[in-house]
Order: sequence, then structure tokens, then C-alpha cells
Amino acid sequence: GTTMKQALLTLSLVAVTEGFLVQAPPALSRAPTSLADSDQIVSPFDDTQGENGTVATATYTPTDPVELEEGPLDLTEENVEKVLDEMRGYLIADGGNVAITEIDGPVVRLELQGACGTCPSSTQTMKMGLERRLKERIPEIQEVIQAMPEGPDLTNDEINVVLDGVRPFLQVAGGTIEIDKIEGLDSLQPTIWLDMRGSSASLSSVKLEIAQRLQRHFMMSGLRVEWV
Repeated sequence: GTTMKQALLTLSLVAVTEGFLVQAPPALSRAPTSLADSDQIVSPFDDTQGENGTVATATYTPTDPVELEEGPLDLTEENVEKVLDEMRGYLIADGGNVAITEIDGPVVRLELQGACGTCPSSTQTMKMGLERRLKERIPEIQEVIQAMPEGPDLTNDEINVVLDGVRPFLQVAGGTIEIDKIEGLDSLQPTIWLDMRGSSASLSSVKLEIAQRLQRHFMMSGLRVEWV
């Protein structure tokens, strides 16, 4: 009786245990056994987890223009273009593009074109997107700088060219605007301090419009406009 029941129970447990050990979990993937098995690679742009816990695979194959990530690349113009091609599609989709303007030692200078060049988030696109990816693939790169088209020198006369375009509208409301000072002329983020008086001085929309006109005029991504 009791001994026979215990023996049957033990055999049942062993059978169940062996069943789990023999049958591989369905979520596990096998290692590639041939080159054909490894043709599909993990996309550098998609490392999301699927519902079954597996990593999503890339949609391109080794025959695509973007080569496989087999290790760090040398710092050459060809390799920089190769990495930029990985991200160029996202910029083009937003109406922009990117071009190499200069490679000076470990510093790469890029120009954001089209909508990306005038976007307020262009600095974030350059630093958090392009620079980050380029440094990952080409470790020799120390810095990526945004190149801007040449604009006029930052002087009082050139600032007044812009301000003269808005003064008539301010004068209608009894307002005025004057230059207070310019700081950081030799820095990456020069600052224009303006003194605006009258009813328009409290309107943030007016200040924003003036700041944007100055940034477009001087073509400086780091130009700041402050108010006294």
C-alpha cells in the first residue's frame, strides 16, 4: 500500500522533472550553426524587447549600405559619412539633412541643413543624436561641432539693423528698445542684453520674436538674448 504509493509518486516526480529538463523553453533561441543563420543582425536603432523576451532584429542585412558593427571605425571622412547615413533618414523625414564641413584632428564639424538647421532644438540634435552615435562608432572623435553659415559680425550697428525693423511697431505703443551691452564676444555663447521700455516690455511673445530675428540675422546657434 503506502510503500507502493510512495514509489509511484517518486517515479511521477522524476518523469515530470526529466520532462522539463529535456524540453527546452520555447523562448530560448538557438545559436547560429551557419552563416545563413547569422544573416539577420540586431539593428543599432532597435534594441526593444519583444513580447516573448527576444530582441527585435534589424530590417537590413549585410548587403545593405550600412555595414555591420564589427568594431570601432577609424576616423576618416568615409567612415563619418557611413555613420551619418545610419541617421540621415530620420533627419530627411523631418525636412533636414546633415553634411560634413571639416574634420580637424579629433574634431568633426557638421552642418545641419534644411529644417534641422533652423530648428530651436538643433543643438540637442547635434549633441544628443549625431555626436553620441559618432563617438560610439568612431572612438577617436573627441567633439562634434555644429557649423553655421557665415553671418555678420556681432556689433552694435548690426544689432541695430534688426532692432530698427521692430522699433516702428514698439513706438506705436509708446515703447522703445535699446542695446544695453554685449557679453562674451569670443565665447561659444555670446549674449546680447537689451533694454525695452513701454507696454510691450512685459509681453513674452514680443521678446521671443526679437530674439529669433537676432538669431536668424547673426546665424549663431549659441547666441543668447537677455533683458535688463
